[in-house]
Amino acid sequence: MSDIASQPRMPRLMLHALARNWWLILLRGICFVVFGILTFIWPGITLLTLVLFYGAFALADGVFAIAAAITGGQPAPRWWLAIVGLLGIVTGILTFVLPGITALVLLLLIAGWAIATGIFQIAGAIRLRKEIDNEWLLIATGVLSIIFGLILIAQPGMGLLTLLYVIGIYAIFDGILLIMLSFRLRGHSHPAH
Repeated sequence: MSDIASQPRMPRLMLHALARNWWLILLRGICFVVFGILTFIWPGITLLTLVLFYGAFALADGVFAIAAAITGGQPAPRWWLAIVGLLGIVTGILTFVLPGITALVLLLLIAGWAIATGIFQIAGAIRLRKEIDNEWLLIATGVLSIIFGLILIAQPGMGLLTLLYVIGIYAIFDGILLIMLSFRLRGHSHPAH
């Protein structure tokens, strides 16, 4: 009976955890935008450099996901954030240790990561829909991630430069949406303790 009574409070508690840790979402968004811009600054990038950029990106995102799991600063369950964070860190480290990774493997890793991230962003937005205005920002981020992942799976033979631009565009738009969401959460009022 107590589980049923506490369920309506769960989205509110999650929203307050998000609002309290808005800066983690901001840092993640900034990381996405910087990564996206770097892909356009160096369009003649080699596969090795792309792999290393992706490794740094996955490593940073993994660290932020672990931080969110520890602080409870995301709408996804902490255990899921910990798994996503560990996978991001492992993926980042493996790209530095094994830089000869093939483009197809990298492509599938990026696609799988984007789809999984998008699904959980949408699920979090649905859980928060009664607690936050403009939850569409989180939904849009999730949908964008899923579409990005599906495009990569559907077009594995696309040229490296095209892949680079698709990754850059995705990272910039996703980063902008995360930054917008972080400022929206920053303005959310916290309950008095």
